[in-house]
Amino acid sequence: MAEGFAIAGRAIGPDQPPFLIAELSGNHNGKVERALELIDAAAEAGADAVKLQTYTADTITLDCRGPGFVIESGLWAGRTLHDLYSEAFTPFEWHEALFERARRRGVIAFSSPFDETAVALLERLDAPAFKIASFETVDLPLIRRAARGGRPLIISTGMTSPREIADAVEAARTAGAPVALLHCVSAYPARHADANLRMIARLAADFGCPAGLSDHTLGTAAAVAAVALGACLIEKHVTLARADGGPDAAFSLEPHELVRLVEDCRNAWEALGAADYRRGAEEAANRQFRRSLYVVRPVSKGAPLTSEDVRSIRPGFGLEPKHLDDVLGRRASRDLARGEPLAFDMID
Repeated sequence: MAEGFAIAGRAIGPDQPPFLIAELSGNHNGKVERALELIDAAAEAGADAVKLQTYTADTITLDCRGPGFVIESGLWAGRTLHDLYSEAFTPFEWHEALFERARRRGVIAFSSPFDETAVALLERLDAPAFKIASFETVDLPLIRRAARGGRPLIISTGMTSPREIADAVEAARTAGAPVALLHCVSAYPARHADANLRMIARLAADFGCPAGLSDHTLGTAAAVAAVALGACLIEKHVTLARADGGPDAAFSLEPHELVRLVEDCRNAWEALGAADYRRGAEEAANRQFRRSLYVVRPVSKGAPLTSEDVRSIRPGFGLEPKHLDDVLGRRASRDLARGEPLAFDMID
């Protein structure tokens, strides 16, 4: 059984509703006002948390055009890493205002730190958890530093091997932090055919921790399916409008779509219920409309019952249909009227 924990008092685990995280990423488009609006939109949609990314272009990469520093394919082809992150980063000086807005709107704020300075800033802001991005899951010194204060770590597993996941989990736990894992396909966007959502249950079983989905597919279907498969956490990028552009806008949800995601994920979790044959009160009340054996034409006392006299119909106040062969050919013990529910005391 996956071992649960809490973030800012919100319990997370297999017996809890899914923890729904709205990822702001760089979709603020360099404007703090837009970042604040994104937090408002997440709160109004009913998300549990908003997540930032805490780095600068110079702390995450180098301003360089050498081999490996220019993106060759995909959504950001042709751009250097430094150029992309210069556009997408959330300035350190914004963080206090963003955390305060989240507190006022009743939504949990936390972030992905990408180096020690980011961890230190987030600790000063009393971030209740850290997210380790897929690309940083192999950075064990960063994981140990983030875990040192005992805050929960949510670790994405895109591109990782089982050994790399095990190393990351061990580093976090040894340093004193509880762990959740997010299954992730590090493609932008990811195809539904590549989502492999059954990995969520495997992560939980293999590593004994809550598991969920960091979802880069388009739309909400994968996230809802993940909840049905046992995901304890869902992370999804959000934007105010895809048409406004931004580093991650193409695979992000707009506010009205985030509302649907939140509603559908929570409804999916409620619908899981229990593997129990007991029926609820509403179903019990409707038992009267099941089929049963009824007299469908008048029968004189002493006459044998035929299939023209007795049929299985609704409602359900007569003998169960399984008794039909037992009563056919037997004689009526009294005159039987059309529309009477058949009972054993009505036949010899």
